[in-house]
Amino acid sequence: MFLHVTRCSSFQERDYVRSTRNQCQTPGFLSSRRRFRSAKRFDLQSATTGFAEGTRQAVAILGAAGYTGSELVRLLLRHPHVEIKALSGTERTRGRPYGQVYPQYAFESIISANGKQGPSPVRSLPPLCLTEEVDFSQVDTVFCCLPHATTQSIVTSILQSAVGRTPRVIDLSADFRLADVHTYAHWYGTPHRAPDLQAEAVYGLTEFARADIRSARLVANPGCYPTGAQLALVPLIRAQLIALDDVIIDAKSGVTGAGRSAKEANLFCEVTEGMHAYAVANHRHAPEIEQGLSRAAGLGNSGVVVNFTPHLVPMARGILETIYVRCQAGVTPGDLRACLEQAYGEEKFVHVLADPQQVPQTRYVRGSNHVVMNVFPDRLQGRAILVVAFDNIVKGASGQAVQNMNVMMGIPEHTALEQGPLFP
Repeated sequence: MFLHVTRCSSFQERDYVRSTRNQCQTPGFLSSRRRFRSAKRFDLQSATTGFAEGTRQAVAILGAAGYTGSELVRLLLRHPHVEIKALSGTERTRGRPYGQVYPQYAFESIISANGKQGPSPVRSLPPLCLTEEVDFSQVDTVFCCLPHATTQSIVTSILQSAVGRTPRVIDLSADFRLADVHTYAHWYGTPHRAPDLQAEAVYGLTEFARADIRSARLVANPGCYPTGAQLALVPLIRAQLIALDDVIIDAKSGVTGAGRSAKEANLFCEVTEGMHAYAVANHRHAPEIEQGLSRAAGLGNSGVVVNFTPHLVPMARGILETIYVRCQAGVTPGDLRACLEQAYGEEKFVHVLADPQQVPQTRYVRGSNHVVMNVFPDRLQGRAILVVAFDNIVKGASGQAVQNMNVMMGIPEHTALEQGPLFP
């Protein structure tokens, strides 16, 4: 079960507590909180900080024909402050009703929002269009679920050509996650096309960057594997509890992590009844993980190097990360657990399992924005094993994007994310 904690009385009060106590407080722990860099800030005077009953934000989802786009639709249909105004797809899907592309949206469901029940607004979903056909002057927030190396030029156009109001952008691709544009060019094989925007982009791992996210106009939503790795390791590194040169991350993901495009490697017969490692010592999420851990250690955007190996497993969704670390002298696995309990005790979505012997499983969090983790002593002296489970297209993508939008809107960040895990 999840660790039960006392909740603060309001979103604002809880956010203040998190911002001041997100470091472990035992002797020797770091006392200062390092925040991710953002050169520019969205104008707080024009940003929405609260919503009257019935007020809605106009939202566009670019790449809505993919899995992360579809998941955003699922979550936002029950959001009391959002109206989906535009859904972009491909030439193949252009003009088609969304319910034809995803039949689960061809009929209404009964939903509950703000204590009120009613039909989901699927009938009001716009047909799919091309990205260049979206009128961004009529949109408050844009979710970009496009392939890497395509978002930079599109986001530049959105933010530079907006007339009247400038939409805020939450990018779910990798295009703005790496602060160093040369690192991006090395790992993604193409020059960064928007270095000025990269300088202001906020890396949106919600639990670590709320203040920056709240005032940002461009948020880089974290990758799936980096989300789990950083949630488990950043508090421990900030607290100087583990060695920086001995981190091994063994990660396993469901097939939705590979996207919806037709690929031979993702066919049923290629994936079912087996599992395999891929991108060994060469996965593009490695520098993103290392950037976050290096920042936590106070080393800037680089310096920490990890051993990271992802695996594809025959399930639709979910990620399980098993992380092996070496404790600093005098530190026990129990100290690591206590640090994580303190770091996440007030969080709604990140949980250290109450039973220290319970091993996290993907079925505990399927379809939800929750993350579960635990710490175990290794048989090797001075070492510990961390296990983290979460849904790769909810907390690892679309759910975290909605969480970030809620922070930017100044409303409780669990809004539209209240769904419990789906099991069996």
